[in-house]
Amino acid sequence: MHRSTGRILTTHTGSLPRPAALTEMYVRRARGEIVDAQDVTRAGRDAVRAIVPLQVEAGVDVGNNGEQQHESFFLYLKDRLTGLGGTWQRPSRADVDRYPEFKKRWLEQTSAAARVSPNEGLPTAIGEVRYKKPHAIESECRDFGEVLAEYPKAFVEAFMSAPSPGILAAAIRNRHYESEDRYLAALGRALRTEYLAIVRHGFLLQIDAPDLALERHISYKDRPLSDFLAFVENVVSTINDAIEGIGPDRVRVHVCWGNSESPHDCDVPLDDILPIVQKIRAGGLVLPFANPRHAHEFRCFERFPLRDGQILVAGVIDPLTNIIEHPEVVADRIERVAAVIGDPSRVLAGTDCGFDTSAGWGRVAADVVWAKLRSLRDGARLASERLF
Repeated sequence: MHRSTGRILTTHTGSLPRPAALTEMYVRRARGEIVDAQDVTRAGRDAVRAIVPLQVEAGVDVGNNGEQQHESFFLYLKDRLTGLGGTWQRPSRADVDRYPEFKKRWLEQTSAAARVSPNEGLPTAIGEVRYKKPHAIESECRDFGEVLAEYPKAFVEAFMSAPSPGILAAAIRNRHYESEDRYLAALGRALRTEYLAIVRHGFLLQIDAPDLALERHISYKDRPLSDFLAFVENVVSTINDAIEGIGPDRVRVHVCWGNSESPHDCDVPLDDILPIVQKIRAGGLVLPFANPRHAHEFRCFERFPLRDGQILVAGVIDPLTNIIEHPEVVADRIERVAAVIGDPSRVLAGTDCGFDTSAGWGRVAADVVWAKLRSLRDGARLASERLF
């Protein structure tokens, strides 16, 4: 895992805008319509081929495949796991429930037909959960590798994402296993297939684990903090089992409070979860520090320093607003984080979350996304001049 040696490297959190035609296919398929699988595969590959040079032009140093071949950062696994069936409705969010006027607006916005919902029509676990389609992740890794071969100097380093077992346990309700611990363990074993494949193909593995913060105001909104922290401990232990044998320098973990423009005033403080999150055997943490609710929490690292050899990808770009951050603002955010970490080479500049975590879910227009990433690049250059 590369450090920011001599200059601040830039990256992002994974999902990037998908072509409109590809999004439409994903939405239609999510509605239950018949969509030709070969058409989806072809469109997904074309989208990966297009997304790499766009990242290069925007100045992204550590880039990925844009998650173009997934309709959602975790829902794509519905087709890769056994034992799933039925449907259920995710609980509402505590921060949305407490504001009735906002909730009405929220429901109008999130029920739009032209998007894949990460909350509605979710499957449940009704049988043994196993990974049944290893060829799928192998194919995606090969597709990305072939595109990178066409652009051999595209990135300093490349990554691919896969979800945490905890977000699957929260979003795909257990109706089979006798305990949540056994269910979580089964999901970890299944996801290990993807984790190993990504690393074997030479990419950094990014584990997307919003559950380590998000579920406090969803699944655990009516329960004591201690119950939620126990869940976080269990997920962290499961992740460590799933990445056994993978070097920490090949793994980074993204934690966030949900990619939504909502009040977020029920979010668990980073102080409460960071000591547990740091138990993950990962060489990199990817955390959001651009949004108004958590912009101050980089200071938590004064009390809970990074482990030896660990790096921090600091979110300094907000993926939920079409306001393009000024490069000086970006530089200022980077410099403040670097001052707390104490070593700028251990800081990368990134985004708070993905720009389109479920197809059609993104709030930022595609042309503005690329402008924001260019501002990330320019701000990182300014910070580099001052820090090195």
